[in-house]
Order: sequence, then C-alpha cells, then structure tokens
Amino acid sequence: MKTKFSKSWIKSKQPRKQRKYRSNAPLHVKQKFLHAHLSKELRKKYDKRNVALRKGDSVKVMRGQFKNKTGKVDEVSVKKTQVYVNGIEFVKRDGTKSRYPLQPSNLMITELNMDDKMRSKIAVRK
Repeated sequence: MKTKFSKSWIKSKQPRKQRKYRSNAPLHVKQKFLHAHLSKELRKKYDKRNVALRKGDSVKVMRGQFKNKTGKVDEVSVKKTQVYVNGIEFVKRDGTKSRYPLQPSNLMITELNMDDKMRSKIAVRK
C-alpha cells in the first residue's frame, strides 16, 4: 500500500483507508483533527461549535475510562494527534504513574485559554 498522502482522496467506507489518510496526513491537515467541541455556554458566547485545542484550555473527558474528569491541557501532540491532560494518568503495575493520551474528539472544552492575541481575534470574529 502506498504511504503517500493524497489531496484528491474524498472518502471511503474502508476503515483502513480512513486510518491511512489520517496517519499519512501532513501536519497542516493533522492540526485540523485537533479540534474539540465547546460546552453549551461557550458555544452561545462565541457562536462556534468547535475550536482547536491549545495548552492551558480546561477540558472535560466525555468518553473512556476517565469519563467526566476535568483538567487543563498539558500538551498537544500534532504529530500523534493526541492530547495530554493534567491529572489524567494511569498507574502501572509497579506503582509508577504515566500520562494517558486522549483523542481530541473525546474531549469537551469548558474554558478557553485566551492568552494568545490571535486566538482572541478568531473567537471574537463571527
């Protein structure tokens, strides 16, 4: 199977082709996969459904073993399309703790980090 990314790829029902598209996508396309839904209050305030995740955002986990837990985003990995949240870690057999990677689609933003000027402009723009 070719590993080259194709812009002309539209859609496929085959999960392997969907996985291939996402894993071989360039970083500017993978950045778009790192959007998460906004909470109802933020959705009304900014007139947007989703926003790109950024370090410092407060999020709530909606799916998985850490469902309903909240925390601040520690790190956003564009290359792996994963998000690491403060306070969400699993304990190994030997007792050490390890950070748990989450998918952005399983998170909901409850509070935005508005330190960046560009982000505040995008949020205000309608």
